[in-house]
Amino acid sequence: MALLQHVSFVPLARAMRSRSLTLASSTVAVPSLEKASQVDSRVLLGMSEKELQQLALDFGQQSYRGKQLHHLLYKRKVKEIQDFSHLPLAFRNDLQAAGWRVGRSAVYKAVTASDGTVKLLIKLEDNRLVETVGIPVEDDKGAVRLTACVSSQVGCPLRCSFCATGMGGFSRNLKSYEIVEQVLAIEELFKKRVTNVVFMGMGEPMLNMKEVLGAHRCLNKDVQIGQRMMTISTVGVPNTIKKLASHKLQSTLALSLHAPNQKVREQIVPSAKSYPLDAIMKDCRDYFLETSRRVSFEYTLLAGVNDAVEHAIELADLIQEWGPGYHVNLIPFNPIEGSEYRRPYKKAVLAFSAALESRKITVSVRQTRGLDASAACGQLRNEFQKSPLLPDSDDVQSQLGIAVAC
Repeated sequence: MALLQHVSFVPLARAMRSRSLTLASSTVAVPSLEKASQVDSRVLLGMSEKELQQLALDFGQQSYRGKQLHHLLYKRKVKEIQDFSHLPLAFRNDLQAAGWRVGRSAVYKAVTASDGTVKLLIKLEDNRLVETVGIPVEDDKGAVRLTACVSSQVGCPLRCSFCATGMGGFSRNLKSYEIVEQVLAIEELFKKRVTNVVFMGMGEPMLNMKEVLGAHRCLNKDVQIGQRMMTISTVGVPNTIKKLASHKLQSTLALSLHAPNQKVREQIVPSAKSYPLDAIMKDCRDYFLETSRRVSFEYTLLAGVNDAVEHAIELADLIQEWGPGYHVNLIPFNPIEGSEYRRPYKKAVLAFSAALESRKITVSVRQTRGLDASAACGQLRNEFQKSPLLPDSDDVQSQLGIAVAC
């Protein structure tokens, strides 16, 4: 497993130039955060082939060495620079002397469910834990689709009342390479290529959009997963859906709606007051018009709270009011320790789905996977870090000024 390499201060300004310029815009006006960004700039994972070619040139190597680096990172998935056997030993030594590292972390815990779902706890270099889930699904023809459900933050600051991740506290945003490495860890464990990626793990992707977009680019261009095979989920953060639409990605936007009206939504999602339902629906409509990509509404069914047929009828009316281009994904609640919510009966799920279909709403019911592997977001992490991690002062400052809505 990858170990944090000792950071040497060998004066190799040229070798740092190309990568530092790429990430310069991500630095925040907080000294300690700026310092952390400089350290992260010496991570190979997440770099494009062009950037790796420039890195090789900066170290006095020929550009094809950068192509070799790219192959070693994304095809062979080598974890340590000294294992880059195709590269000259002097080049490997120079990379390490300058503080470069691959950027792969150790798997702290792996739990396999009876249905084949595997949840990993990945131990990051600052000893924080982050979850990722591998979900294999076999179709009617026997082909296996492997989905990686990746996290974008360590914990989550939004604290939706039914979500285990929020119960575990919030620590920090993930860097783009820390998102990418989750997919590579799933591929390594299953010994198969990941076919689909969903940004639906721990955290709110829209509160870490820059790094999420960086990971999305890398997974698409370098790991070679099609954009249409990726889904970015959000519970709703003001002014971010429009920003995401401007990038014109061909990926699906999944909005965690969970309620057919503002009152019920505020009951389930504490920060919903700052992002009214009409404003969310308008942004989703504009997203569809801008990208021609449908929006999927994630709707977690909570027994006795939002799972009545009356709720389904109200949800259908809401969706029809805002036009075409929507799909509803019903998710029966995954029970979590300490939660007041209950999983709905199958009869209630089927009645809810039928009420939507009868009103011409496209709907699917997500198959519950990994119940015996603590598969709900945040559950496994909380088993190993029961006390919420205290946010670093830098992380608190980085979250200031963000309009948070769940």
